Amino acid sequence: MERRGNSLRVKVYAGVDPLTGKRLYLTESTTDEAEAKRILNKFRAQVDEKRNARTRALFRVAIEEWLKVHELEETTRDGYEMYARRYINPALGDEPVSAISARLLEQLYAELRRCRARCDGRPAIDHRVDGPHECRVVKHKRPPGRPPAGGYPEHDCKKTGCAVTECPPHECRPLSNATISKLHFIMRGALSAAVRWEWISSNPAEVARKPRQPVPQPKPPTPEQASEIVTAAWEEDEDWGTLVWLVMVTGLRRAELLALRWSDVELETGYVTISRNYLRLKGKTVEKGTKTHQVRRISLDEATVEVLAEHHARYLDTARELDVAPRLDAFLFSYQADHSRPYDPSGVSHRYARMCAKLGIDSHLHALRHYSATELLTAGVDLRTVAGRLGHGGGGATTLRVYAAWVGESDKRAAEILGGRMKRPASKRAEP
Repeated sequence: MERRGNSLRVKVYAGVDPLTGKRLYLTESTTDEAEAKRILNKFRAQVDEKRNARTRALFRVAIEEWLKVHELEETTRDGYEMYARRYINPALGDEPVSAISARLLEQLYAELRRCRARCDGRPAIDHRVDGPHECRVVKHKRPPGRPPAGGYPEHDCKKTGCAVTECPPHECRPLSNATISKLHFIMRGALSAAVRWEWISSNPAEVARKPRQPVPQPKPPTPEQASEIVTAAWEEDEDWGTLVWLVMVTGLRRAELLALRWSDVELETGYVTISRNYLRLKGKTVEKGTKTHQVRRISLDEATVEVLAEHHARYLDTARELDVAPRLDAFLFSYQADHSRPYDPSGVSHRYARMCAKLGIDSHLHALRHYSATELLTAGVDLRTVAGRLGHGGGGATTLRVYAAWVGESDKRAAEILGGRMKRPASKRAEP
């Protein structure tokens, strides 16, 4: 105990920081000598029982170290790094890992539910770029040719159609509970690792109250809208129409669809094998196993076999015209003559979104997967078969969680079928 003016500072040696190699001390000050003795005994007990923080490492360091050793897919790791960089580190990254508490975590969740930028509620500007810049830039629409001698006349930019780019006023956009749950998972994982490494004594994320997990609300297109979408896709391009058709009838994920090669398609028997994903990660293309790390083989109906046979014939014709040898390992959907590289994943999603916007239909590519599932379930196909076609793990648990409403509709139809096959006995109640 050291006297510093009118106060006493208690200082207890607590070992060496495993990250920095510096000596660690537990310190606290008080003006009461009896309180100082109690603090001294408390610190000694913490050190003896190894309940004190073993490092002054920052929380961002704990997350970085956890990501280095935790077994993750590259795409998942990339996503976790983005979440930490965008939401966790600006709020808690510079706090010592030992200072993270359940209260701090719950405060962060509350702030993000109000505004993902964690603004203070005052009027502000959402700047387009960092650093000094003009917040409002006008690119005037000029008539062709040289400017007149007296310069261009005054005009109304709105009527003329001049391009105006400006930094808009800030609007609070809350972060969804699903995203906050992902942040909670990342921080809980990093803090659990810190406990295992004896950096801290307990994990505050275990007791922090995380946001309620939202109930999945799939919004598939209606059968009428699906018909419009397929027709519009075919009018744009037969290859594009084939892609949209195939997603509708198989429910493939985008990455699974783009990874398909002709060696995966059995036109004679009517089967397709899904064994890979095709992704773009940090500017590089990656082929890896499916999301559930399982290979599945699903049936194709006669119409789909015919559609794929015509698609294959077009590929053979193009290869013949360009004097390129057709190959079994060629991708089904490609802009390359030899089909050596598939469509760009983002390009496919954007093209589909633009097409639906022209039709006035609110839809995205993944909604076609929902369409496939809901149509099968409402038609009475059993849950396990639907889960197998979609590639859901857990024996249908994921399918049931996401598509519970449509399972209920299927169950209602099943009840009507059984009731319709039974002959109701005559009532014994006397007629009035």
